[in-house]
Amino acid sequence: MSTLRGRNLLTLADATGAEILELVDRAELLAARRRDGVTVHTLAGKSIALIFLKPSTRTRAAFLVAATELGAHAEVLGRDDIRFGVKESTKDIARVLGRLFHGVMFRGFEHATIAEFAAHAGVPVWNGLCDQYHPTQVLADLLTLRDNFGELAGLPVTYVGDGRNNMAITLAIAAAKVGLDFRILAPRALHPDPALIATLLAERESPVGGLTVTDDRALALTGSAALYSDVWVSMGEEDQTLERIAVLREYKVTAAMMAATGRSDTIYLHCLPAFHNLDTETARAHPDICEVDEEVFEGPASRVFDQSENRMHTAKALMELTILG
Repeated sequence: MSTLRGRNLLTLADATGAEILELVDRAELLAARRRDGVTVHTLAGKSIALIFLKPSTRTRAAFLVAATELGAHAEVLGRDDIRFGVKESTKDIARVLGRLFHGVMFRGFEHATIAEFAAHAGVPVWNGLCDQYHPTQVLADLLTLRDNFGELAGLPVTYVGDGRNNMAITLAIAAAKVGLDFRILAPRALHPDPALIATLLAERESPVGGLTVTDDRALALTGSAALYSDVWVSMGEEDQTLERIAVLREYKVTAAMMAATGRSDTIYLHCLPAFHNLDTETARAHPDICEVDEEVFEGPASRVFDQSENRMHTAKALMELTILG
């Protein structure tokens, strides 16, 4: 029986390194089964609630398909569907849904709201994204890294961009848990809280790997097996668009930056959506907003759509292990 049974996953700090690897192992098995055309309805008779206070493409699709393929019924609940925070408190909604569903995916804004919901739901709650963390995405990232490189311990991975955002922080937590050699390449104004990094280093579970925060490109890029970037302006920060472009324009991932790793097998990762061309309204309005060149995004080193698919496999593993054990 897994130690994850009945547990929440609100941040990767909620799990040990061994438990995170157990989730990745299970996702790897489930991905192999799907490729072989094997369907096992392990969650038949279960119902899953998917709460979206923030809109989503990958999280919604991944959890819906994952639940369906495991034999569960999934119900999508938007903010307006349940009038979240308008007519009923977070605590009351959690207690109602916890009596009806066997697990809840919650995608929202403040981490404190998700934590309050989880405290009263009485069933496993999974953080599908909040302003501070994105654990379900990073589980898929770890699976993608292992698919490409095998061993995670000691693997050099560089995040490029806003070092304070939920992706950079969640990857740093994962690194401390499973032993990635994780580097954050960011302008000094966008470095994460040094106290947080110091705490992660002090509490890291793996004897290998490390955490480096720097604006020194050679230090961050040399030997890196993967470069990872994210949009420069997160949802709800649109008023900071011009400011972010000004400070991050030199941190765009280009073919030259990929080559600076000195490795021929470096891959490119992105949690999506990405600004990599001018095909969207936002990018046309701000042509300098693209955080990655089209050449890299569409190139042979890109694994961004593998990551998207892996969201489904890791969602399956998370639901199985926390509901069934």
